[in-house]
Amino acid sequence: MLESFLSGLAVVLQPMNLLILTSAVFIGFIGGALPGISGVILVVILLPVTYGMDPTAAFMLLTAIYGSTVFSGLITAILYRAPGTPEAVMTAFDGYPMTQQGQAGKALGIGVLSSAIGGLVGTIALIIFTPMLASVALKFSSPEYFALAILGLTVVASLGGRLIYGLIGACLGLFIATVGFDPLTGTSRYTFGSLELAEGVGLIPVIVGLFAISEVMKRTLGEETHQPLKKVSVKIFDMPILRKIGMTLSRSSLLGVIIGILPGIGASTAAMVSYSEAVRWSKTPEKFGKGAPEGIAAPEAANNAAAMGALVPLFALGIPGSGTTAIILGAFIMHGLQPGPMFMMTSSDLIYAVFAGLFIVNFMILLFSKPFIALFTRLLNIPYSALGPIIIMCCIVGTYSVRNSMFDVWLMLGFGVLGFLLEKLKFPLVSIILGLVLGPIAESELRRTLSMSQGDLSILFTRPISATLIVISCLLLAAAILVPLRKRARLKTANS
Repeated sequence: MLESFLSGLAVVLQPMNLLILTSAVFIGFIGGALPGISGVILVVILLPVTYGMDPTAAFMLLTAIYGSTVFSGLITAILYRAPGTPEAVMTAFDGYPMTQQGQAGKALGIGVLSSAIGGLVGTIALIIFTPMLASVALKFSSPEYFALAILGLTVVASLGGRLIYGLIGACLGLFIATVGFDPLTGTSRYTFGSLELAEGVGLIPVIVGLFAISEVMKRTLGEETHQPLKKVSVKIFDMPILRKIGMTLSRSSLLGVIIGILPGIGASTAAMVSYSEAVRWSKTPEKFGKGAPEGIAAPEAANNAAAMGALVPLFALGIPGSGTTAIILGAFIMHGLQPGPMFMMTSSDLIYAVFAGLFIVNFMILLFSKPFIALFTRLLNIPYSALGPIIIMCCIVGTYSVRNSMFDVWLMLGFGVLGFLLEKLKFPLVSIILGLVLGPIAESELRRTLSMSQGDLSILFTRPISATLIVISCLLLAAAILVPLRKRARLKTANS
């Protein structure tokens, strides 16, 4: 393992790859720090650009953008109470009060250090656990892969906010995935005689529309407020603060890794869970929400560790651990690659180059964050009315270039309007993407399973791994139903 990592490090340190990595970090910094441009959107916009790149360079670029975006969302969360990314929502609870108290530099320093430490812990876990998980996964067959796909879908549905919306979103994604020719029989499905739909609904138009176009519409039609910001001096290594938040960093980093590895959950959930745990373990819980350093350290360490942890099931099993990794999975498919157990054996050079790149990214965060924050505070007041059209043009060009199809562009715009309307209903768009990505896996593996068992579904419950995964899926769905019911019952009892 160490030899493979050092070999990957040698690849990363080649001048061109190092330039790509550095560029990716700065792109991620900008995208994560600007509210409304998350890691998902950046990866979506740059996905077509990677089509003509060498696969190693392409996935170093995408994963580095992913990692650095998760970090930089804290900047506007702390300075403006406007999280640049969903992962930074919890950071605003204590970061912004510190800014109001004239401690913006201190808050940013805590966030930068926590992000780097969490990211390093997550990357080390990624390097160690991915081969271990892949070796176990070599024993998997069609029933286990079907159960894994179901697990990913049910987790997303359970955590979509409203259970019914999450389930509808997952089912909608599954339906979209069935459009086109049946991969096993060649039968035409839901094409309505359209030659364009015969190829299926492309992943790129759906992702770009639901996330990028809908976000531009939301930001353009909403009201923006800009506040002048004074110069901020960031102090990263503050030993008294580091000693104070040390236990929080350790606990939150480990929690982030564990939560990140679970398929479909993602870094936002890790940040929320770690924040609540930090409050529960604190001797002064009343200080949270008023500028507690632990309130910044906990979510930032957790979300960066979870971002790396989410790549473990992606590489080892071919199952995305978050919304952004679902899009990266789409990029692998676009390059003709299929992550999974055999991928660890056949493409280890690519994988360990990506691992080494992510390891270096965390040090780049420490190195470049201070000058970037100084520069960013000057650029933050650029109106979105200027940025929005640039994003739309990139989306149109990128979507068209994948299949040279204007039909895909119209699809993208249509899904953009749909995404905008769904977001007004607080609909979990990521559940649609996971359904779209995991749908073909679930369908094909279920049909292979039924072929293996001659149509007997009990095979899913007679094999230990698949049975365990399906039971976990059922328990997650049951918990998603029962927990809100118990809360309502308690509220009624308390009110009466």
